[in-house]
Amino acid sequence: MIQRLPRDLLYTAYEKHLLAELDRSRLPHHVAVLADGNRRWAKTNAPGQMLEAGYRAGAAKLKEFAGWCDELGLEVVTLWVLSTENLKRSEQDEVLPLLDIIVSLVQDLASHPSWAVQVVGALDLLPDEPAAALRRAAEASAGRQGMHINVAVSYGGRHELRDAFRSLLAEQAATGVTLEELAATLEMDQIASHLYTAGQPDPDLIIRTSGEQRLSGFLMWQSAHSEFYFHEALWPDFRRVDFLRALRSFTQRERRFGR
Repeated sequence: MIQRLPRDLLYTAYEKHLLAELDRSRLPHHVAVLADGNRRWAKTNAPGQMLEAGYRAGAAKLKEFAGWCDELGLEVVTLWVLSTENLKRSEQDEVLPLLDIIVSLVQDLASHPSWAVQVVGALDLLPDEPAAALRRAAEASAGRQGMHINVAVSYGGRHELRDAFRSLLAEQAATGVTLEELAATLEMDQIASHLYTAGQPDPDLIIRTSGEQRLSGFLMWQSAHSEFYFHEALWPDFRRVDFLRALRSFTQRERRFGR
């Protein structure tokens, strides 16, 4: 009789197989993730409970995901946790508990001794107290030399480009450059230097969960040459083996960078 192995042992064996297959020299430098599906997960897995259950499960998975990335030596990770559209369509009594969870998430990430955490987004759209708490947590981790984690809070791609152009125009005006002169000389590098992620490598790989196959404005400028990986799992159900599959897919692709 053939003995069936426990599922956990099978997953562990498969993870080891995937790790052995990975070409470490071709791993991405920057991975970004749209952690989608927390609300749907809560409706299925925590019926009758507040949707906070889904957000908490999603935050726990984000911390786990950051650990996976660090174990593999990835340099930059971007986690999108709250969009500007979420702020517009959500009720205040839903947003405030979610912000509490996000603040705790950022504080936990920033408590890691080697991770540098940066909050990217239009924080001026948030209530003062959580916005200040997010800034404090990120500032406490500044200057660390390990993995860099961007947490996109109150983030929208159009808002980022708007803010970049506002910053660029203000900078140029302060040096006496006219609009006509700027229009004649403006280069792409100047715009990139005013993005939330200025100075960072663009994402090599963008992962979105929950079966949605669109970017929804995520890193609109930075994703011009990114590779995309879409997965059916709701974010709290996303496993390490799923991440390794995404990395394997990435390492097997021929990147052309628009050429």
